[in-house]
Amino acid sequence: MDVKLKMSEYAAAINAAMTAYIKKPPHKHTGDLHTAMEYAMFPGGKRLRPLVLIGSCLAAGGSLEKALPFACAMEMIHVYSLIHDDLPAMDNSDTRHGKPSCFKAFGEAAAILAGDGFLNLAYETMLEACVNDFCMENARAAHVIAEAAGVLGMIGGQMADILYEKKEADKDVLLYIHENKTSALFQAAGYAGAILGNAPEAESLRYKEAWKSAGIAFQIKDDIENETGDAAALGKPVGSDAANRKNTYVSVFGMDKARADMKEYAEAAVKTLGEVCGTDAFITKLAGLIFV
Repeated sequence: MDVKLKMSEYAAAINAAMTAYIKKPPHKHTGDLHTAMEYAMFPGGKRLRPLVLIGSCLAAGGSLEKALPFACAMEMIHVYSLIHDDLPAMDNSDTRHGKPSCFKAFGEAAAILAGDGFLNLAYETMLEACVNDFCMENARAAHVIAEAAGVLGMIGGQMADILYEKKEADKDVLLYIHENKTSALFQAAGYAGAILGNAPEAESLRYKEAWKSAGIAFQIKDDIENETGDAAALGKPVGSDAANRKNTYVSVFGMDKARADMKEYAEAAVKTLGEVCGTDAFITKLAGLIFV
């Protein structure tokens, strides 16, 4: 299997579906709202979270058609979080994906509402899928994603990240931030995808376990690249975490341990997925590829 070709194929399906969701006719009195949403969504990143959901669903025996609305909802939630992260009250970042961040391009009010729009559209999209195909798998997947995006997941992690700026954080605090701010959506993507594929609960939880490790590894990698990477490749300023005095894996543990632990978490994820899905499954190869 050519995993990069499959990533491109599934990402194209995600982008086409996202375009259709966003392009529902805007009202003439909403100004730049839809333009700001399209600006924040396209061109975006690699669509990793929706790819995880799709890959998990397919590995568990489901279909792309079944997974796609929930995959799009995952990306909507992710994009909303990035729009809000960039705001002056949060990370105050002027760039995203190599271009001015949404608030720099459209103003703070439009950016806040564009983020709100994506969050609400995520729930609209999942509920529409539930109405069109009313089954327990759809309802459970929607609940898993909603919970991971909320105060028990991503939002809780974001709040802890802000509260501990300019303060020393120990291992427990840092792992809470990483497990929730970043890993929660990866866990939800793996878990919800397996649920949509109608996997047994014990098996679905192993997808969640794998993507908990993978999500932590992904955030450690981001911490490392924020110290050492190239701004053009990252699409955002290098060293911004240090400038904002944020707690990162590198600042708390040092670069050597960060690299070693990233490898350990990533290998644990690949091992678990290999046991559940097989080493040749798209989802297993995806987990290995994103940490190269």
